Amino acid sequence: MLVHHLKTIRSESLLYFTNRLLSSIPSKSIRLFFYKKIFKLKIGNGSHIFMGASFNSIGNIEIGENSIINQNCRLANNGNIKIGNNTSISPEVFILTADHDLQSSNFIGRIKPVIIEDYVFIGTRATIMPGVTLNKGCAVAAGAIVTKDVAPYIIVAGVPAKPIGKRPESLDYNCNYPRLFH
Repeated sequence: MLVHHLKTIRSESLLYFTNRLLSSIPSKSIRLFFYKKIFKLKIGNGSHIFMGASFNSIGNIEIGENSIINQNCRLANNGNIKIGNNTSISPEVFILTADHDLQSSNFIGRIKPVIIEDYVFIGTRATIMPGVTLNKGCAVAAGAIVTKDVAPYIIVAGVPAKPIGKRPESLDYNCNYPRLFH
């Protein structure tokens, strides 16, 4: 029992430090070192997590190369979050991997992974719900709430998100745009 409490205190202390203090340090090098070595995130070359990002647990995130998570994003990584290469996640995006079954008499919790493939763009203040896959090259408009998988190269918008357009299938850009104090 005591060992369990000590592990909980350690884990909660690490989350508090990461979400409240580390995320405010204006040095991407310090944050990336901590995220990789202490917080156990897998982060590819050229990828960055800007200031203000917050998490629900240690680990459970894999980010490919040259992808950006902009400031003040909430990555609720109770379950796994996998982000591909050259993906741009705008400020204040929520990515959720857990919810509760509203039809369950005991309000049971559920965990479902989120997969975000290469060349995906997610606009400011969009929410990605548990279990969703954003396929290669798709785009999510600002403020959208994505409750279902999005097909490759499709643009979605709205609440709930619905297709509104298509992106070119010849995407070939690099999202490595580090900022000095972000």
